[in-house]
Amino acid sequence: MSARSIIRCNCGQRIYAKDVVQTGYYLRLVGPSFVYIKYRCSRCKKLGEQFVKQEEWEEGILNDTPCELSPEEKKRFERMKPIDIHECIDAHFELEKIETVSDLLDRLEEAKR
Repeated sequence: MSARSIIRCNCGQRIYAKDVVQTGYYLRLVGPSFVYIKYRCSRCKKLGEQFVKQEEWEEGILNDTPCELSPEEKKRFERMKPIDIHECIDAHFELEKIETVSDLLDRLEEAKR
């Protein structure tokens, strides 16, 4: 497992820390040791368990990634209509006009006004 690995129930639901019932260590003298995770799925309500190699275990596996948007920004984006194809085409042509980073910064300043 990598740092971005996640634990999933058989139904496909991601398992978070709030779903975990029990954790423990399964230590072995020969070979890798494991972290034991017992959980109750929030979707299907079934109990499940999983073993993760101890050297691959990170506490962050069970944590949700925080949303980068503030509640106000989220509400603002929910009120906006979807971007249509004409807006995408216009944006593409505007980007073609930019030659330097300073041009981009100038356009961003103009857009804020």
